[in-house]
Amino acid sequence: MVGKEQEEIEKELSKEYVALTYADYEVGLKGGKLLGLKCAACGGITCHPMPVCQWCSDRHLEKVELSGDGEVTTFTVIRVASEGFEDDVPYIPCLVKTKEGPCVIGRLDMAVESATQEVIGTQVKLDGISTYNGDKFFSGEHVCPVFKIVG
Repeated sequence: MVGKEQEEIEKELSKEYVALTYADYEVGLKGGKLLGLKCAACGGITCHPMPVCQWCSDRHLEKVELSGDGEVTTFTVIRVASEGFEDDVPYIPCLVKTKEGPCVIGRLDMAVESATQEVIGTQVKLDGISTYNGDKFFSGEHVCPVFKIVG
């Protein structure tokens, strides 16, 4: 018979492969660390927690600490809050391409009046966390990374 037997496949699928939970990710952020996952098969690095490699779908991932350095690829200014974020406005969510490769969603620590298109492409560094409760579908307090412009 070619391939794996059904019993072998089920045994493989039943193994626990979670190298980084969202709770671990948030604990890392609270400790000043941006955590990601490195794939043992292809070497790709990803960030936020996920059960498989986003590049090759392999399940063998290991937790790694990222530098927190990156570049702003896009951002927006939120002035009208969605449910659960009323106390946060105005704020600047951003997408940062980290030095290691993966993109991370966070917030940009700067005055909203200064947030112009020139911000895109600027160098940033992890500079703390933002704590939020979110909407009625969230299960309590969560955190996200905050980036500060360094260059």
